[in-house]
Amino acid sequence: MLVRNGKGGKDRTTLLSKKMLTLLREYYRIYRPEYWLFESPNRKNYSASSIRKVMKRALKRTKITKQASPQTLRHSFATHLLERGTDLRYIQNLMGYGFSKTTERYTHITKKSVDGIVSPLDNLDI
Repeated sequence: MLVRNGKGGKDRTTLLSKKMLTLLREYYRIYRPEYWLFESPNRKNYSASSIRKVMKRALKRTKITKQASPQTLRHSFATHLLERGTDLRYIQNLMGYGFSKTTERYTHITKKSVDGIVSPLDNLDI
């Protein structure tokens, strides 16, 4: 999927889940946006501050007390890709990062990552 004019004004190719595509098609069928996929009531694109407000309301409705922002969703996406074994170079490309150092911040150790490590000794037939 091509995202135009994303974060930092960059165009990038990223993933679109089949489940999300189904939901987006249903959304489109119901709301029939004219230009922007998610349009404000006056048919304009949402501002960054409006998106932050929408997320804040969603966090409140779901009773999530941890601080989060739309950027948190990007970080979570990248972290989950890494935990599932996606190569850092692919994550770098999907996220639109120009430097590998930016992507490497996702290599922080998580309990899930550590629990999945198998000792090389367990592969020996002894």
